[in-house]
Amino acid sequence: MTIVLATPGSDGLDAAVVALREWQSDAAPRQLHPGDVGWFWQLGAQATAAAVRTWSRDGRILAVGLLDGPGLLRITTAPETRRDRELARSVIADVIEPGRGVLPEGAVDVEAPPDALILDQLLEAGWVAGEPWTPLHRDLTEPVPPPAGRIEVVDADRVADRVEVQRAAFGGSSFTTQRWQAMAAGSLYRDARCLIAYADSGAAAAIVTVWSAGPGKPGLLEPLGVHPDHRRRGHGTAITVAAAAALRELGASSAFVCTPSGNLGAVPTYVSAGFQPHAEVRDAHRPG
Repeated sequence: MTIVLATPGSDGLDAAVVALREWQSDAAPRQLHPGDVGWFWQLGAQATAAAVRTWSRDGRILAVGLLDGPGLLRITTAPETRRDRELARSVIADVIEPGRGVLPEGAVDVEAPPDALILDQLLEAGWVAGEPWTPLHRDLTEPVPPPAGRIEVVDADRVADRVEVQRAAFGGSSFTTQRWQAMAAGSLYRDARCLIAYADSGAAAAIVTVWSAGPGKPGLLEPLGVHPDHRRRGHGTAITVAAAAALRELGASSAFVCTPSGNLGAVPTYVSAGFQPHAEVRDAHRPG
């Protein structure tokens, strides 16, 4: 059967998320997670649905992509179709041929699992490896020790603190109270939780949002940040431990996160919180 590309819209978004949940596995490499879609939901349900793409054969979804910005397609596939040549050819044609509308001309990136044929074929077509990222993973079979310091769950009274740290930790962030409210109103936030670490002074020092993919599935930390005024004081480790504990409470089998390898402070922080680094991964990049 022919591979069919679709923008599922609001009505079909649930099917794409169900597929993403099913494909999550502790044995699989880092891939697009339902939490990535949940975090995108800060832009609203309509924008989220418009950013999702699915590739199907005979009515079954084989690949799900998220247009995470104008020049980045994040995509994963059903585990058994990672090396499916027909699927890879179809996805690549939809991505790089003019007029298909998935990615614009010029400099763009495609993120896919490192064992996906899609990445191999893009590199063979003249794309180059993008910046390195380090995936990290923590098993949640055993209970997580309590984190140090004061950790609170974000509610309506703490949204301002959540937003303040997000904007301070990530330069150029456009996160707002309204965006948090849109994200929290989304269906995927039912399996998520936002946490804040507070300094002894009472100031909000670090934040994280964690996303479960369901019981027995790996959960995602996205995003995690520490306010510049409170770095190198243990708040990053504390909020990371708290994130792992929250995911275990949500039924996750493990916790994972992926950070730019060039962020020299991030990897040691995650390691100090019990996460194990794995081999670096890279997107496929087409220079402008």
